[in-house]
Formats: sequence, C-alpha cells, structure tokens
Amino acid sequence: MQHIDPASLDTLESRISYAKAFVGFTPEDAQAIYASKPVVSALVPAVVEAVYKKLLSFDITARSFVPRQTGYEGEAPTAVEDLSLEHPQIKFRMSFLKGYLVKLVTMDYDQASTWEYLDKVALMHTGVAGFAHRAKKPGLRVEYIHMALLLAYVIDVLLGAVIEHPDLDDKTKSAVLRAFNKVLWIQNDLFSRHYIPSEDSPSKSTKCAGLGSKAQGVLFGAATVVFAGVLQVLYQRARA
Repeated sequence: MQHIDPASLDTLESRISYAKAFVGFTPEDAQAIYASKPVVSALVPAVVEAVYKKLLSFDITARSFVPRQTGYEGEAPTAVEDLSLEHPQIKFRMSFLKGYLVKLVTMDYDQASTWEYLDKVALMHTGVAGFAHRAKKPGLRVEYIHMALLLAYVIDVLLGAVIEHPDLDDKTKSAVLRAFNKVLWIQNDLFSRHYIPSEDSPSKSTKCAGLGSKAQGVLFGAATVVFAGVLQVLYQRARA
C-alpha cells in the first residue's frame, strides 16, 4: 500500500503525482492525446463554438463576459443582451479556449511546466492573476460551480465528436477519450485546489471562507480524483 501524506497534497508536484497515479494517467495516455492532434485540432472550432453557445445561454455565465477582458482593446459590451458569438469580445475570449484545447494535444505531460500551466488556468478564474500578463489587471472571478460544469460540458462535446468521427476505429476512440477524461478530471481537481478554502491560504475563495480547514480542501480534491478513478473503472467494465 502506497503511503500518501495528506499535507503533501497541498503542493502542486505531489498533488499531480497522486492524481496521475490514482486515475492511471500513463505515457500511453499522453501518446494517445498526441496522436489525436490532427483529429482534435480539426474539431476545435466546433467545440469552442458549442461551448460558448452554452455559456451565453445562461445569464449567470454570460455576465462574466460583460466587463472588458484583459488584453481586449475593442468596444466592450454594456449588458448581457449585447453578447453573441459575433461580438468582438466574445471572439477574443473564444481564441483563448482554442489555445487551451490546442495545448492539451501538444504539451509534454512529463514536464512540470505542463501541470503548472493547467494550475494557472485554474488560479486565474478565482480572481487572482495566474499568468504574468494578468498582473495588476482587474481580477477574473468565476465561481467554481460554473467552472466544474463547463469542464463537464467540454468533456461531453469532445466525447460526442470523437465517438462520431468516421475515421477513427473503436480502439483509438477508446484510448483518446479515456486519456482526455483523465486530464480534464485532473484539471477539475486543480480548480478545486484554488477554490476550496485552506486555513493558511487567504487568497482562496473569500465566499467560501469559514467552510472548512486545509484538511477539508485536501479531502475535497482527493474525492474529486477518487471519483475520476471510479469512472475509469466503470468505463473499463462497460468495454469488457
């Protein structure tokens, strides 16, 4: 039985090591992701459009795109009613999701910098500047519920697109979907890492302050990883 010190999960390196081990993210998964680049890259525009249609279909998620976005210099919307897929600021934001999806199929998953990037993606949505270009800029705050649901929707869109792809055999589809599922569940855990409060991390969600301790935050993250592992087992049994 492998020993995991709960306190160690508060550091990115240890957390990723545990998450990868638990969900079974292997070099073969990374290779499946790399091999899917031609297919996934072709799907990116459709995936991004589907995701933003979903985001703009609810006022609670759409309102995050009303304030001027960091780096955007065009005309900003004044109300959610101004937003559409054709609005320049939405197109600006869509380009970031496109970049994120492209990175997923090109990053070296053996490098710490890859997981640091995914961690910064999570951090920047809490209102803290995760990336250097956002330093001294207005904070981008999106509540955890929306980020978790967004990742679930991205997984569903990718799943549908890959399953229906005519040029992939069943073995390839299975490998690609399982690999992406693992990565995006780890991404979800990285979101929880920054949203779930810790006693010694005042930068964590002020709205969540007082809900628990460092142990609660670590256990929530561990529960996320465990659930991802359960899904992998269920998937394997369904394929058997």
